[in-house]
Amino acid sequence: MSYKIKEFIVPVITLVVIASVSAFMLGYVHDVTFNAIQKAKDNHELQAISEVVNEFDNDPFAEKTTIMTKDKKDKLIMYPARKGGKLTSVAIKSYTNTGFGGRIEVMTGFNVAGSIKTFKVISSNETPGLGSKVDDPKFKNQLTDFYPHRQILKVKQDGGDIDAVTAATISSRAVLRAIERAYDAFTNFNSGGDNE
Repeated sequence: MSYKIKEFIVPVITLVVIASVSAFMLGYVHDVTFNAIQKAKDNHELQAISEVVNEFDNDPFAEKTTIMTKDKKDKLIMYPARKGGKLTSVAIKSYTNTGFGGRIEVMTGFNVAGSIKTFKVISSNETPGLGSKVDDPKFKNQLTDFYPHRQILKVKQDGGDIDAVTAATISSRAVLRAIERAYDAFTNFNSGGDNE
């Protein structure tokens, strides 16, 4: 083997070995952490479900159902809460991409009669101390026992019944859009609309 070929092949082989070891290590770390990350995410969602529904003795994760909005553009996840085998409320995971910081994910609880029990923001990039206040009781309490079919699920600046969080109207609107999307899917499901 000539000196020039050897000078070329040795670095290439070294680079291939380093890349292979790195890829193996990345794959190994992904496999090791994936289940732990998924379990933490599931626990976070289960905690949110327990905050937005009535007491339950079933496993909402085992009974979760994919439901569609009326326009069939969105698929959302519905988690039924049962006590003694009787459906008492449901939690629906919804989202909006119109927050000040982008995507906001919300878990909304609905009583069987269709009123909002409460909601919990489960993921957002809203400004701390401003947009993040949409998850504070002052804003959330306005939606307790709120009937979207009788009341207007919009901020007062848009002709609705909800006071926006001061200096966070965009975040307030976004959360209400996510809740409205959940309510739309809930009513579509109750009316026998196409669901999975």
